[in-house]
Amino acid sequence: MAVITLKGRTIVAGNCKGTALVTAKPISFLGGVDPETGTITEQNHDLHGQKIADKILCFPHGHGSTVGSYVLYALKKRGLAPKAIIAETADTVVTVGAIIAEVPMVDGIDITRIRTGDQVEVQAREGFAVVKVLRENSCI
Repeated sequence: MAVITLKGRTIVAGNCKGTALVTAKPISFLGGVDPETGTITEQNHDLHGQKIADKILCFPHGHGSTVGSYVLYALKKRGLAPKAIIAETADTVVTVGAIIAEVPMVDGIDITRIRTGDQVEVQAREGFAVVKVLRENSCI
């Protein structure tokens, strides 16, 4: 098994393991994610139709209305939130949503090193974060 170790900054502390769901496109939680199902609904998004529940959601940054923070909170209350969020750059909307929903979040991570389906371990401690990408039978 190959292991890629990436270092970044903790936005919301927490530790978890899960399956990565990765996109190179920004995500808007308001209008782009169905708060009733946790499904990406934004038309023409490469994750359209994918469920984010229990995934390690990896994307460059969020976009859209500040109400998106509350959509992330609603997802958490319904058990439909991602296990963790890995972003290249933390934006205010997603950061506030992750804080109020208590979803571990890190940024400063090169998400191009992570693929959908990879097993990912997030260790987000005060001030710094380590993301381990576990990949079977693969060259790095």
